[in-house]
This record gives sequence, structure tokens and C-alpha cells, in this order.
Amino acid sequence: MRILETIGRKILNVAQSAGEMLALLLETVYYCKEAPRNLPAIFRQMSEVGIGTLPIASLMSLFIGMVLALQTGGTLALYGSQEALGIIVGLSMVKELGPVMTSLLVAGRVGSAMAAEVGAMEVYEEIDALKTLEINPVRYLAMPRLLACLFAVPALTVFSIIIGIAGGGLIADINPKINLPFNVYYDNMIKFIDYKDVFQGLLKAMVFGGIVAQVGCYVGFKTSGGARGIGESTTRSVVLSFLLIFIADYFLTRLML
Repeated sequence: MRILETIGRKILNVAQSAGEMLALLLETVYYCKEAPRNLPAIFRQMSEVGIGTLPIASLMSLFIGMVLALQTGGTLALYGSQEALGIIVGLSMVKELGPVMTSLLVAGRVGSAMAAEVGAMEVYEEIDALKTLEINPVRYLAMPRLLACLFAVPALTVFSIIIGIAGGGLIADINPKINLPFNVYYDNMIKFIDYKDVFQGLLKAMVFGGIVAQVGCYVGFKTSGGARGIGESTTRSVVLSFLLIFIADYFLTRLML
């Protein structure tokens, strides 16, 4: 009975958290009508998400494309099919690796910072001070972060995709085991990637960006327990964002097939 009680309590906690996150999302979307009055805050968050993450995202994507080309190209070359390397790397980066890896990076770098910042404000009663001044915390904190991630993560994903594809083409051209000229690599890729594939990848990135922002703000608002609680909220934000990104990735991929 104790085991069943524990399982039931966990299920109820998960259901309650899901409901609270949905309520926060709806309230945040409602306050999006105030976006024109909060443009400086939105642009500041976009800069943090996009420009601040761009260098490490570029480096990550470069090596992902290079490793993907190195592993796949060698195998294709054994069967004389290395011309298909551009198609494989391009589709992988556009539809899956670009959006997912970029969003995971944003969740680890920016989502955790959001949870820590909002959590610190909650712990040190700054959010109560906002309420005293009749400033809605959701409008002031959550809404700019959501809009910033919805726009900045897809833009960051575009750069990641381009750099990843370029890295794959570089390896295909200079690696003697593959020996695939960059123009052949690029031409074959362009023939098989259409606007639908790009749209699907950017839609995924937008959804994942929204997940990162909402999880970071939700966990931040639920923070308690001083400095220890802030650290736990940071970890919880990253873990929960990763989990929801993978779950959303499966369902989005299933719907897009």
C-alpha cells in the first residue's frame, strides 16, 4: 500500500505541475498583447538567447556536421554511394540535429539562467515587490522570455544548420576516403531538400524554444529554500527542458510524416 501511495502521489504531482505550466502558458500568451510596450526587454532577451549563444552553437554544429559526414561518408564510399552524403547530412541537420541540438544548448545555457534569475527574485521576495507595485510578474518576466525564445531559437537554428552542412561538405571534400567535391555534395543536397523540410525544422525549433522559456520561468516561480533552492531549480529546469524537448520532438515528427 505504501508503494501504491507513493506512485499515486507522484502521478498527482506530475498532473498538478502540468496543469500549472499550462496555466502559466495561457497567461503568458494572454499578456503577449503587451509586447509593443516591452520591446526593450524582449530584444534584450533575444540578444542573450541568440547572439550570446551563437559562438558555441556554431562550433557545436560545425563538429556535428563534420562527424556526421566522417562516419556516414566512409560507409557510403564502401558501396560507391558517397554522392548521397549531402542528402543525408542536409536532411539530418535541417529536420532533426539542427533544431534539437540547438534547443538543448539553449536549454542548458539560457534556460538554466532564466530559472536561476527568476528563482532568485522569488527567493529574495523581489516578485512580491513587483506585485506590490502592481506589476504582473508574468507580463514582466515570462512574456518577454517566451517571445524572445520563439523568435531567437529558430534564427539560431538557421545558422546552426548552415554551419553544420558546411562542415559536412568540408570533410567530404578533403577526406581522401570520401573524395566528394563540395559542388557535388551541395548540388545533390539542394535537389532533395525542399521548403517543407526547412519549415518542419524551424517549427520544431520554435516549439522547443517555447518549451525552454516556459520551463525556465515556471521552475523559477516555484523556487524556494534560499541559495540551495536556486541551485536545485537550475538543475530541474535543464532536466525538465531536455525531457520535454525529446517528447515534443517525437510527437512533432510523428505528425509531420
